[in-house]
Amino acid sequence: QVQLVESGGGLVQPGGSLRLSCAASGFPFSLYAMNWYRQAPGKERERVATISYGGGSTNYADSVKGRFTISRDNAKKTVYLQMNSLKPEDTAVYHCNTQRSSMNYWGKGTLVTVSS
Repeated sequence: QVQLVESGGGLVQPGGSLRLSCAASGFPFSLYAMNWYRQAPGKERERVATISYGGGSTNYADSVKGRFTISRDNAKKTVYLQMNSLKPEDTAVYHCNTQRSSMNYWGKGTLVTVSS
């Protein structure tokens, strides 16, 4: 019943910006921390950002710190990832994730391609 649906990916030039959204349903969204992960072909899956259930605490991978911002709107049951100063190495499929009852739930992902 847990459902996570990402959107907002696309093609963007280096230095550009993109905002990803993840719409959640099927669980009490406001009580759970949320994560963004990404995976590029041939690379390990990487946790990009985490936000606490209330939105007051965030964590970022060193590779994106200062460029990406995670946020959430509990009323809309949506988590966002604002990506600025994008680099070609940011190219990946980005997935929304949460953990409930010691189980991981994933969206299908949205592709971000950073290229000139």
